[in-house]
Amino acid sequence: MQSLAKSEMPRVNDPHLSIAAVRACRERLGERVLVTPIHHWRGPKLAAAAGADVETIIKLELFQITGSFKARGALNVVLGLGPDQIARGVTAASGGNHAIATAYAASIAGAPAKVVMPRTASPVRVAMARAWGAEVVLAETIGDVFPMAETIARDEGKTFVHPFEGPLTAQGTATVGLEFSEQAGALDVLIVPIGGGGLIAGMASAMKQLQPACRVIGVEPQGADSMHRSFAAGAPVAIEAVRTIADSLGAPMALPYSFALCRQYVDELVLISDDDLRAAMKLLFEEMKLAVEPAGAAATAALIGPLRGRFGGARVGVIACGANIDAATFGAHLAAAG
Repeated sequence: MQSLAKSEMPRVNDPHLSIAAVRACRERLGERVLVTPIHHWRGPKLAAAAGADVETIIKLELFQITGSFKARGALNVVLGLGPDQIARGVTAASGGNHAIATAYAASIAGAPAKVVMPRTASPVRVAMARAWGAEVVLAETIGDVFPMAETIARDEGKTFVHPFEGPLTAQGTATVGLEFSEQAGALDVLIVPIGGGGLIAGMASAMKQLQPACRVIGVEPQGADSMHRSFAAGAPVAIEAVRTIADSLGAPMALPYSFALCRQYVDELVLISDDDLRAAMKLLFEEMKLAVEPAGAAATAALIGPLRGRFGGARVGVIACGANIDAATFGAHLAAAG
């Protein structure tokens, strides 16, 4: 658990992330991106785990088109491309959800898409990317997907749609924070998972403008702690390997733009174990009837794990960010949770 001093980094003052710009982005995305619902989660198991007087409000982004929040940023980027860029097409590097989202965004724009995913990617996610019309190239490891996508961009003239870095990506994810604030009202705490940092960078920037008193907490798996290490180093760093069941949170590095936004707007970081993730997946299934992927359970895992007992009487927002998982893998995780 790490509380953060904000004065060490220069402030980001990007007009893309003004509330007016985020609202305009949400209008531009329109019905091609869903306004996902929130739910006031009440249940005896959650009360026992988080505290009976904690009011937990969950944003159900797993119901988003493509099955995760990634559609927002990818579509915002692709909608900003010119006609020549659309004609040449797009590429992406992803463990799964961003590849699906980029394929979806390309299908909306009429652009060809060639996405790079690791051979270990869920066959369900590979099939979803292909179903949206993308050509899928398989790399040996998650560390290989970025160089391969960058080579495709260079050699074929395709635009690289980054999974978490850049103003348009953050603007897209900021629409999640905008919606959540408008739907839930005043929150005391907002808990958001971190992979590369694109989701929390956008959500936190919107929430802190709309609700400055809300405490924003980022959650990373122990086996994919690039943001923790970057905060400790004072600059974005890479990790040598990704070791977590939350493959959607397995970004191999942090990068400058999202890192700077996190330093500005995120109040605290916590780490969770794979066992924490499985326990949260089981709780979400048993009490909310949701079948989420491990990353989709990360915010809940933090609330009932390392943050347990911290927020008596508070209104706490969590997000279920994705649910692209096959039945066999989901069942195995629940069985392992005991």
